[in-house]
Amino acid sequence: MTQTPPAPLTGRSASEETATPTPAGTDPEGGAPVDVVAGGAPDGPLTPRVPDPVKQLKRVRRKARKAEAAVAELEARIAEAEQRPVYPLARPASMKKRHWGLVISFVALVLAPLLAVMIYLWTFAEDQYSSTAGFTVRSQESSGANDLLGGLAQFAGNSSASDSDILYEFIQSQEMVAAVDAAVDLQGHYSALWPRDWAFALWPEASLEDLTWYWQRIVGISFDSGSGLIEVQALAFDAETAQAITKAIVAESQTRINALNEQARADAMRYARADLDEALERLKDARQSLTSFRTRTRIVDPEADIQGRMGVMNNLQQQLAEALIQYDLLRGTVTAADPRLTKAQQHIDVIRDRINIERQTFTSNNTDTGGVGEDYPSLIAEFERLTVDREYAEESYRAALTALEVARDDAARQSRYLATYINPTRATEPEYPRRAVLAALAGLFLLLTWSILALIYYSIRDRS
Repeated sequence: MTQTPPAPLTGRSASEETATPTPAGTDPEGGAPVDVVAGGAPDGPLTPRVPDPVKQLKRVRRKARKAEAAVAELEARIAEAEQRPVYPLARPASMKKRHWGLVISFVALVLAPLLAVMIYLWTFAEDQYSSTAGFTVRSQESSGANDLLGGLAQFAGNSSASDSDILYEFIQSQEMVAAVDAAVDLQGHYSALWPRDWAFALWPEASLEDLTWYWQRIVGISFDSGSGLIEVQALAFDAETAQAITKAIVAESQTRINALNEQARADAMRYARADLDEALERLKDARQSLTSFRTRTRIVDPEADIQGRMGVMNNLQQQLAEALIQYDLLRGTVTAADPRLTKAQQHIDVIRDRINIERQTFTSNNTDTGGVGEDYPSLIAEFERLTVDREYAEESYRAALTALEVARDDAARQSRYLATYINPTRATEPEYPRRAVLAALAGLFLLLTWSILALIYYSIRDRS
């Protein structure tokens, strides 16, 4: 299929261009000179050279493709411009209703309360003076082993509370508050400024429980459990009252330590006397049992008695041996009917009978044979048991006497005492209330509260 080339961009049709005469000596397409026959002037009319239609077609196609590409690029730019959103121009910034709400809430919740706090602190709050005292509980009952292992004892722990722990709890108790109030008149001093300084003063009709609650505000306690050091700081509206409070605390603490000493001494003496009385009764019972044994058996010392009986047995054995020797000698010199031989035999029989009787007394309870009514092994066992009981009772009695003497020596001296390393101080200028710190903390708290409330409000507003 043959394609007709497009018309040139001159605004004229192809037929017109074909009909247009071409000047002699020029190219009909581009106006280039037409080649003439070499050798001079042409003999006849000039014949124009016809252009190659294939090349002309290629040139036209290239131009058409470039035009189409330019049109497509232009259309793409137009489409992109149509799809891009068009933003309106920003208007000048101005305060909105929500902005005024934030400003008003900031003024109402932060600036106004902070201003009120600052006015109160610098106008109505009275100056407060502080007094400090430091002390610890010392004990004389310390040994070299405890001092050497003192560091390890902290890691091992202690099941019983120390005197410093007891004193630390006592200072915070209602009993201490009542004692100091009786000595210093806390209620009258701290309620004198009511209601002018209502934040730091005490109301006049406060009870003892209210005063105990207020005690935590005016008295600060610092306690180091490792070293046992206690530091007390009291606040008052004048320096004399603050110092009087710390002095009263030290005096009451010393009184409590003395009471603990008295109680410890009384307990030690009571226990020592109870042990001594028990040991004495045990010794009396042991001696009474031994006396009853001797009365019943009529034997003072069974060992000595049995040694005496063994001496008799040995003597009889020796007499029997001598009688047998005499009998043998007499039998070799006289006849069998000699009365001396019969008498010697009778002597030997009597000695043997006595030896048998003596032997029976060791194991027989028959009094007819010379016994004591009980066998000797049982008597000796009972006697040894009674002797051991008496010796144990005597040793217990000696130990109880020694413990009583030690308890009496400990009671004679003070084993615990209050060592004051900081005497109650007297302030020369007020240190409290710390107005700048309190104002800064109040401002920070109010700002955080306002920020949280604003975030909560806008979170709820955005969700709704």
